[in-house]
Amino acid sequence: MSETPRQITLQEWDRQVEFWQAAGVPQPAYGGPLGRHAADGDTRLLQLRYDNSRAALRLWNFLLTEEDRLRAAREAGRKLVGTMKDLGTVPVLAYSLDNLVAFYPDGAWWIPCVMEVNSGLLQIADSLGVDESFCPVRAMLGAFVTGAHFPIPDLLTCSVGATCDDFSAIAQRLSGLGHPILWWEIPHRRIPDPGEEATELPGGFSAPASLVRFVRSELERLRRALEELSGQTLDDDTLRRGIVQANHVRALLARLRDLAFTATPCPMPALEMLIAEMLAIHFCSDQDETIVVLQELLGEVTLRVAAGTGYSPADAARIFWVNPVADLQVMNLLEDCGGRICGTEYLFAHALDPIPETVPPLEALAQMALADPMVGSTTDRATRIVAEIRRFGAEAVIVSRIPGASHCALEGEIIGELVRAECGLPVLEIEVPPLTDALRPTLSTRLQALVETVKNRRNR
Repeated sequence: MSETPRQITLQEWDRQVEFWQAAGVPQPAYGGPLGRHAADGDTRLLQLRYDNSRAALRLWNFLLTEEDRLRAAREAGRKLVGTMKDLGTVPVLAYSLDNLVAFYPDGAWWIPCVMEVNSGLLQIADSLGVDESFCPVRAMLGAFVTGAHFPIPDLLTCSVGATCDDFSAIAQRLSGLGHPILWWEIPHRRIPDPGEEATELPGGFSAPASLVRFVRSELERLRRALEELSGQTLDDDTLRRGIVQANHVRALLARLRDLAFTATPCPMPALEMLIAEMLAIHFCSDQDETIVVLQELLGEVTLRVAAGTGYSPADAARIFWVNPVADLQVMNLLEDCGGRICGTEYLFAHALDPIPETVPPLEALAQMALADPMVGSTTDRATRIVAEIRRFGAEAVIVSRIPGASHCALEGEIIGELVRAECGLPVLEIEVPPLTDALRPTLSTRLQALVETVKNRRNR
């Protein structure tokens, strides 16, 4: 455990790593100084502040070496599956087979931030007719064109139907560029009609049983495609073992989130917690190592909670955050302004819920896919957010809009109205582009005002 939890710069991290290396402190194979990633072009890392634990260093190195793992997997003869948009469903199928590796090309949406818009990916997207009126995930088009940020998958899947309009358009443009896509449909989740057979879903939603059966049939098509790609059989027993392993990841994250969002002082900063949650959707291309990374983070947080050490003053404003930020530095900024994260909804809450283990495995995954907060109404999503706000004791809500994202147009207003009505809490909407440098004074003022509002409300 770090003696005194604090946030440090990349340069401080590199000096610490040099000390450990000289002392012979063991590190994972992908370990080493974070500065090497900045030297490779990830220059935004120079502007961030990091938790000073070895567990956090392992987390960051794990995240930043995913491309290396993908290329190594291909060289070892494993097949790569690019799983677009569903955020947590197809990877469970793929990782149930030992010669497949699944990843999300969608993750390219952070490249303009991490490389400070120097990658050229957005310019390539512009040249293909997908301009800044679209979500930053359009950077994915540039990544496919250059092949410089991940290997081209052997199989590319994409969920369509009740999904983000921007992403559907971008994926169709990708298909037009000659990348075959196995499309599978996720229908809009609706409330069952009176007398209609219904199924309770993970996370508390309900859906008509007919929708579950339909999604199960779509997942059956995916199962056959993965079997053909791998040359292996994905029977129910094999898939059931894959679900148990995925649930192990989710259980570690659940405990980590509970401690990080409820303990005082906060035992792990917002930025590291954001990265940790992202591991749930596809395990950063290595499910076994994801478990090790999360176990180390949980161990560090558990020790800090027991010792009463951590970040933020006792009176830090307890903030529930909705939507992931396009610029990672904003998570540091929130803490600079006197806030701390106390609950999150980063668009993939269904990937954090335990997958049912008492029903046939394909049906369990169909239920999970339909539990996606983005395939139902925004009111459904807002209802779940309200429940989480109450569970974690948040005092205010921030909705970070993603520039150009079609789902961000009105959802903030709907979520805000329900939060105010049900919880009586202040709600702040902000727009977070891939780089916020020019907006930093304005963002700071708005975040500070929200923190002051929270503190004033305590004195009523």
